[in-house]
Amino acid sequence: MTIKYLLQKEFLQIIRNPFLPKLIIVFPIMIMCVIPWVMNMEVKNIVVRVVDQDHSSYSQQLVHRLEASRYFRFAGCSATYEEALSEIRRGHTDVALLIPSGYHRDLQRGEHPQLFIAANAVNGTKGAMGNAYLTSIVSEDPANPLPSLQQKASTLVLYNKHQDYKLFMVPALLALVMLLMTGFLPTLNIVGEKEAGTIEQINVTPVSKGAFILAKLIPYWLIAFFVATVCLLLAKALYGLSSVGSVAWIYLLAMLLALFVSSFGLTISNFSSNMQQAVFVMWFFIVFLMLLSGLFTPVRSMPMWAYATTYINPMHYFIDAIRTVYIRGGGFREIYPHLIALSLLGSTMSLCAVTTYRKNE
Repeated sequence: MTIKYLLQKEFLQIIRNPFLPKLIIVFPIMIMCVIPWVMNMEVKNIVVRVVDQDHSSYSQQLVHRLEASRYFRFAGCSATYEEALSEIRRGHTDVALLIPSGYHRDLQRGEHPQLFIAANAVNGTKGAMGNAYLTSIVSEDPANPLPSLQQKASTLVLYNKHQDYKLFMVPALLALVMLLMTGFLPTLNIVGEKEAGTIEQINVTPVSKGAFILAKLIPYWLIAFFVATVCLLLAKALYGLSSVGSVAWIYLLAMLLALFVSSFGLTISNFSSNMQQAVFVMWFFIVFLMLLSGLFTPVRSMPMWAYATTYINPMHYFIDAIRTVYIRGGGFREIYPHLIALSLLGSTMSLCAVTTYRKNE
């Protein structure tokens, strides 16, 4: 019965707050409605210039293919390479392509002439992708007689066959919303009661620390369930995307992540003296959990010392598992290591939340 009244108190505190109910409803909706359209790793609108010293029909066809590409924004032709390089230095051009004199003639003779590509490396991603796009356009030219440039790879897409980037983003955004909602709200809970003075009333009651922390955690598990439901429904309604695997596994993963993150937030709240301190400490850890999880970049691209941190990062297990279920249709056999890891990390952190709560304050 003690848990019942503690839960009643927690839900009343959330409902009576003029801001939190609106945040819980609006935040996941806005994230799912806006971010999949703008958070796209596909680089487009790369400004390209061409220095055509060949002036052949072939070079003109190459220029027209650049103009027709959806990845480039053609900025015109420059008379000299120095002029194009000057545009790059001023930031007006991202990539410049130099077609040397006699290029088409040398190709017809079976020789190996070279194109020269200059890329603006200030924005490394844009420059590298521009270089890759240009190389691909030149290599795929059917009129090019060079065997080395005519070799093409045959690609068989097993998952996400239409290569819709939104399908990759939906699991990532679900992970992001879960991390923020079930992380920051518990972080402000206990420290908020400290500032309001209501925690003293709890400390003088015979309520055990375990029951008190459990009553704090359950509302955020329900919030995690609500957030996961909203994200999945919006993905289906707005983008026509649905999970290939069982939705039950997604909910289980969401509950396990919420167990860790909410317990972690309560642990920080136990040690914090005010809300400002709690928010900054939580944000410090949230940034590392996100950036080292594989949410934005592949973890195998990290240095070994950074990759080692993924073994204790619950976000890494959650993102890997939910992408396996949502995109590939994986089941228990594919995600059971992630379930075990999330369960161990969540249980350990919930135990820390109980042991670090001090009733004698």
